[in-house]
Amino acid sequence: MLNFCSIMVSDRRSTTPAIVVQLLLGMALFGSATPLSKLIGQQFSVFTASCMRMLIACLVLTPFTWLLTKRFGNAQRSDWWVIVAISLFGMVGFTAAMLFGMRLTTGVIGSTIMSATPAVTAGAAVVFFGAAMNWRTSGALALAVAGIVAINLLRTEGGGDTEAPILGAALVAMAVCFEAAYTLLSRKLSDGISSLEATLAASLIAALVFVVLAIVFDPRPFDFSDVGQTGWFAVAFWGAATAGLAPVLWYNGAREAPEALTAGAMAVMPLSALVLSYLLLGEPFRWSHLLGFGLVFSGLVLMIVEHSKSAD
Repeated sequence: MLNFCSIMVSDRRSTTPAIVVQLLLGMALFGSATPLSKLIGQQFSVFTASCMRMLIACLVLTPFTWLLTKRFGNAQRSDWWVIVAISLFGMVGFTAAMLFGMRLTTGVIGSTIMSATPAVTAGAAVVFFGAAMNWRTSGALALAVAGIVAINLLRTEGGGDTEAPILGAALVAMAVCFEAAYTLLSRKLSDGISSLEATLAASLIAALVFVVLAIVFDPRPFDFSDVGQTGWFAVAFWGAATAGLAPVLWYNGAREAPEALTAGAMAVMPLSALVLSYLLLGEPFRWSHLLGFGLVFSGLVLMIVEHSKSAD
């Protein structure tokens, strides 16, 4: 789960090959979550798969949290309420909406919509936190909406087993809103808790919630008899890499890198999601994809410029 706003800032900013690799690899892993969600949604019950994701992420995050942080030693009481909200909205809500949505739409459409996350987050910051709106943030939002509308309106038939692409797109858009909530809620955390600690704690809470949801709503909770080798690999990578390793790489790279570099690295996430949608899902290229994704990606470039100028 990506968190652009809870990075621990260091007084020493540097650009080394190791830092660049961490940022780019972290973003590429985050991007892989979108096409993987479609693969997983085809073989697993939604809440069962989500629970597994959180548990695997906890296994990956625990040693890093133990070695690199104060292990919740400086956390304040208010932080725990924020973490609960992050877990319910940014992890439970996001993961479930993404899985349900990717069951119904294509990887390309899902990747395009997820590319709008920075613009949606900026818009939500204006509405709920009174942040300033300028031509770059408003332009990014407009381009994001135009791109999502274009790629859905220009979509041709023949989407394979896709059942309801518009409903699926709406659910992925809901996941984007949950992701924005995650980022904005993280601003409420005190300086005494790091993003690693918060991510681990929120993942543990989410895993417990998903156990209950799986038992109540999944038709066959924790039944893996029909899962193939591809499904097991996808869910293992989804939990370990996109929810576990990716935050560690991003956290360690972003706390040392210049703000302009961290902002620019955001462009890797949607590109990774788009390319992997073609490679992993075998989706055919269409010119409408280029138009829709290009519009949303242009909005992302505006947000990168905005982040860079804010850091000056």
